[in-house]
Amino acid sequence: MAGHAVKHDYHLVDPSPWPFVASVGAFLLGVGAVGLMKGLVGEDNPLYIFYGEGQWLGFLIGLLVILITMFGWWGDVIKESRKGDHTPVVDIGLRYGVILFIASEVMFFVAWFWAFFEYAIFHDVRLDPGLASWPPAGVETFDPWHIPLMNTLILLLSGTTVTWAHHALQHGDRRGAKLGLIATVILGACFSALQVVEYTQAGFAFSMADGGNLYGSTFYMATGFHGAHVLIGTIFLAVCLVRLLAGHFTPEKHFGLEAAAWYWHFVDVVWLFLFAFVYVTFQ
Repeated sequence: MAGHAVKHDYHLVDPSPWPFVASVGAFLLGVGAVGLMKGLVGEDNPLYIFYGEGQWLGFLIGLLVILITMFGWWGDVIKESRKGDHTPVVDIGLRYGVILFIASEVMFFVAWFWAFFEYAIFHDVRLDPGLASWPPAGVETFDPWHIPLMNTLILLLSGTTVTWAHHALQHGDRRGAKLGLIATVILGACFSALQVVEYTQAGFAFSMADGGNLYGSTFYMATGFHGAHVLIGTIFLAVCLVRLLAGHFTPEKHFGLEAAAWYWHFVDVVWLFLFAFVYVTFQ
């Protein structure tokens, strides 16, 4: 009936500019990245003002718009949660959403593992009948028992600290939750720093001849994208730490931290597969 509010457990979000803003940012970022990598924009192209002499301009503007969108959109989600809009039904939807997101990330890495195993197992058929080994001759691989092993231990330890933080919060131990999150963020930063050192020392020196381009591309895409996920997960956990310090989380309601922990465990498991197969088995 008119004049009576509809009561239900769902949250109908307010009109938001962020989907449109994100689309604009993604377009600028994508075209800017293509322009930087391939130099496809000529002087007769209307986008030359962004991607001509200063090709970085459009890329950086797109990146800035995306970052602003992330800050604003997720900030709105946090505000909705603080207002009580995330009812138990909405909470279930959020959980399903994070689970499906992680499932899509799993398939993303499955693609890279598939490519790597395809070349590693069937290199003599798929690449060159004369290619007798994988990695191809002349490709100098990383020693898995130095930096990769250290990073493995770091991620395994970080998996325990984020679990500590989660369980501490569930039992009302806010100090333990803070210490666990701080330790996890530090460990994530250490992993990223060591990966930068590893890449720098290698100098991206995989040979581009005799199949080395395929080995290098599959190796760097798999490990590089994993490194990007570690960086994203570290930022995710750092935001949760800030929210914890601000008093946003309670033992009963802390899905933001729980989602970050799920994501971090996913990152850990992917690295174990990378270390076991990409670094050790097919070195």
